[in-house]
Amino acid sequence: MRPDQLSDLAVFAAIASERSFTRAARRLGVTQSALSQTMKRLEGQLGFRLLSRTTRSVAPTAAGERLLATLSPALAGLDDEIEALSQARGAAIGTIRITTGKHAADTVLWPMLPSFMRHHPGIEVEVRVESGMTDIVAGRYDAGIRLGERLEKDMIALPIGPPLRVAVVAAPGYLSDHPAPIGPSDLTAHRCIAYGDAHGELSPWLFERDGRAVTVVPGRGPVFNDGDLLVAAAVEGLGILYILEDLVATPIVDGRLIRLLEPWCEPFPGYHLYYPDRRGTAAFELFKETLRGWKEK
Repeated sequence: MRPDQLSDLAVFAAIASERSFTRAARRLGVTQSALSQTMKRLEGQLGFRLLSRTTRSVAPTAAGERLLATLSPALAGLDDEIEALSQARGAAIGTIRITTGKHAADTVLWPMLPSFMRHHPGIEVEVRVESGMTDIVAGRYDAGIRLGERLEKDMIALPIGPPLRVAVVAAPGYLSDHPAPIGPSDLTAHRCIAYGDAHGELSPWLFERDGRAVTVVPGRGPVFNDGDLLVAAAVEGLGILYILEDLVATPIVDGRLIRLLEPWCEPFPGYHLYYPDRRGTAAFELFKETLRGWKEK
């Protein structure tokens, strides 16, 4: 369709609706002559007649009626959308796509999301929970949520969560059969319950104490990619587990798990919202500021 044909088709729809060039001209605020010229041009471009005209009446031809069946709903839909956009002027609209890990989704994103969506109905939110790091540009995401220490250097990173801490834990039954580790290096001799990603890579166990950082490759044991299964395996006495402390707070309190190496588990920076540049849609900027404000509450 030629760029100028949409306005010409709207003129045709107005004439067909009014069944009169005079009334259509009054409705559109133009002259009858201008409408006649528009219809002559449109019919010439299409190669068929759209209107039958007599001295007393105007009516669509069979071809005109067929075209109107598609044209009229389309024009009405455009009018409705323009009116809706006009009424929503100043309100943020659009879609925000976020990739995040499960723990971040539960502890940082979800607490603010229901309120945000209720207050901004024009913004659609898509959240994808993924275990590994995601290329947000290739995945066409607006942003991701991950631990700050894992982000690429070319990403802008906005802190959105409190500092976190890990816990090293084991069940009393496991410790009755194995000596408790004194330092991180002792873990290589133990059965360790590890987190593994979709490619079979095991997450390293990172420790820090008084400025000294240690990375440990855990001893071989069961591997899971689900937090609930990791905790369940530890409670069953299947090995030593390294996990974010809030995920094992309850079994530590009730005695099903015992905390180990606590002096080596210092707090570290929590979750960050990361994105590739400072240019974002109005919807994303609002989402970002809301998430930042929620952190500061």
